Amino acid sequence: MAWLTASQALAALGVQPQTLYANVSRGRIQAKPDPQDPRRSLYKSEDVKRLAGRKAGRRTVANVAAEAIGWGDPVLPSSVSTIVDGRLWYRGKDAAELAATSTLEQIAALLWEAEHISLAPPAGTVPIPEQPLEAALITLARRAGTDLPAYGRSRAVLVVEATTIFGEVVSAMLGADRADASHVHTRLARVWTAPQAEDCIRRALVLLADHELNASTFAARVAASTGAPLAASMLAGLATLTGPLHGEAYLSVQALARTAQTSGADFAIRDLLAQGRAVPAFGHPLYPNGDLRAKALLAQFKPGDVYQEIGEMTQMLTGEYPNIDFALAAMTDAFDLPPSAPVILFAIARSVGWIAHIFEQQSMNQLIRPRARYTGPPLTMS
Repeated sequence: MAWLTASQALAALGVQPQTLYANVSRGRIQAKPDPQDPRRSLYKSEDVKRLAGRKAGRRTVANVAAEAIGWGDPVLPSSVSTIVDGRLWYRGKDAAELAATSTLEQIAALLWEAEHISLAPPAGTVPIPEQPLEAALITLARRAGTDLPAYGRSRAVLVVEATTIFGEVVSAMLGADRADASHVHTRLARVWTAPQAEDCIRRALVLLADHELNASTFAARVAASTGAPLAASMLAGLATLTGPLHGEAYLSVQALARTAQTSGADFAIRDLLAQGRAVPAFGHPLYPNGDLRAKALLAQFKPGDVYQEIGEMTQMLTGEYPNIDFALAAMTDAFDLPPSAPVILFAIARSVGWIAHIFEQQSMNQLIRPRARYTGPPLTMS
């Protein structure tokens, strides 16, 4: 049983209702409205079982640390962003509300705690690359090998360097010429010959700028904790983003859409569920009542028929809501953007968040160095 009623969850945990609700508010147990009675909630069975198991056994320091790595309690203090009550906040401001009017450059100023951020015109002409992600990785790798370490340098100097690096990453992915000094979302719409998508692109960039301690941000902070050059820490983040469980999760959504196009959404989704597989890009551990980033983006355009059917059928059969990966894939389809548009949007937008976290980590002057729980062959003492 994937979902439990309140009475079932309370019986499994052996706690009072207020303890159950506290675990939900802290993100330890995922909850959602009961489709049969929206006034009641259902609780994710595997989350309840995990907490019940922890309660039954003695929690060692090693166990607590191991649990914290996988959707656990925050492991680092941060003032950059947070998710509270199902909403994403950038330095105390609602990200969905910011997306209504802000540009990515304005979000960079907010997250970097700078007065104003604007990208200088490119120094020379940069051709539009065939592989934008590869071009960005190469650009960062070249700088990572020659730039100065971040430690011992003032915040003002690092902000100037960050603006330059960010501009180079954007130009590497989109191409540029000397006259190109417009906002990032305008440049994307022009490169993709999709002027009708410009406002949605702007909103997507803002909504993707940061997301607390996700995998790529954590990787960037680990690199930053060593004092590595700014470009090297960004490279760590971008390399992590390329995984299919992170920035390239949209590929599974596009594959599902192709199956649904030929076999029908009902068959495609039921086939996944019959195999015991989750529908990709639906549900999110931090948004039990639906990913508000996806809601904010999907409200700005009409998804194509296939994506509309996938959304309706999945919600009906699973009770789960689409997350941002689904919204990006649907937007790519609706505006006929390049198939890799979701990861390009992710990489450009999240660069802004990585930089903010790198600044924050650099200011702590503390190395991130977890310990391993050894599971290898027995140690042989001589």
